[in-house]
Amino acid sequence: MSKKTVENKKRTRRRRARIMVFGTFDGLHEGHLNFFKQARSLARDPYLIVSIARDKNVFKIKGKHSHNSEKVRMLLVKKSNLADKVVLSGVKNHIPHIVKEHPDIIALGYDQKAYVKNLKKDLKAKNLSVKIIRLKPYQEKIYKNHLLKNAR
Repeated sequence: MSKKTVENKKRTRRRRARIMVFGTFDGLHEGHLNFFKQARSLARDPYLIVSIARDKNVFKIKGKHSHNSEKVRMLLVKKSNLADKVVLSGVKNHIPHIVKEHPDIIALGYDQKAYVKNLKKDLKAKNLSVKIIRLKPYQEKIYKNHLLKNAR
């Protein structure tokens, strides 16, 4: 067996680093794409799981409805080809869908505050030890959906 074949077999056996991100992603813009790229850069062989906020939760958190439905937002993220898997978040409890995906890393947006306060502790209670990393903003004065909509 050649050295290259052995290396390929080792790489195949090695589990990809599961990185999970969360958001509304209501109309993908450069800030979102940068967010996905930053999350992917956290591991050598990333497997990016994008969790889309449910319509009901968007209203609860932001006080207004998203422009696009959760199904449309899922399709937009899938079309970006930056996510390996796209899932809908939980409606009443965000923890079970995270536990189901079993991420190694959770990457949070620079301005993400909802459901974050006890996240590490809540996951640990479910026997899930996860590294939580806050990502950097990408031109935050430009690429915020509410700013983009106001500019139109």
